[in-house]
Amino acid sequence: MQKFLNFTKASSNVSKKYQLLKFKACGDNKGWLISLESSKNIPFEIKRVFYIFSTQSDVVRGKHALKKGNQILISICGSCKVSVDDGENKEIFNLNNNKTGLLINNMVWREMFDFSDDCVLLVLSDHYYNEDDYINSYKEFLKALENDRNYQI
Repeated sequence: MQKFLNFTKASSNVSKKYQLLKFKACGDNKGWLISLESSKNIPFEIKRVFYIFSTQSDVVRGKHALKKGNQILISICGSCKVSVDDGENKEIFNLNNNKTGLLINNMVWREMFDFSDDCVLLVLSDHYYNEDDYINSYKEFLKALENDRNYQI
């Protein structure tokens, strides 16, 4: 007998710049499978996939925001924590379930930390790698947000 877990939004942040997503899983006594499909359970066209592994627990990764790119982070094995900051809201997520992904839209500062020894963090992106898309200074990130707010007024 197959069992299904539905794809849903697992959190309703005020921000809307980041949110947890739950993915549909199907399986039985032979095992489980999760399919990730562009513009279906992934809310964008996937253009880049990478994964982070063998990261020491005391290392902090990320420490950047993307100007245009959106990403989904999924801990497919083990766990890590992800701190997100959109300039107004700050939140820490514990990614420890391979059926849950963290959608992080553009202009959100992110830091990944507290990696378990067996953590494999999968990242799906709607942009190809472009060094110019990265803001690597928190001070510059806040300045870019302020400039964007002033531009919208």
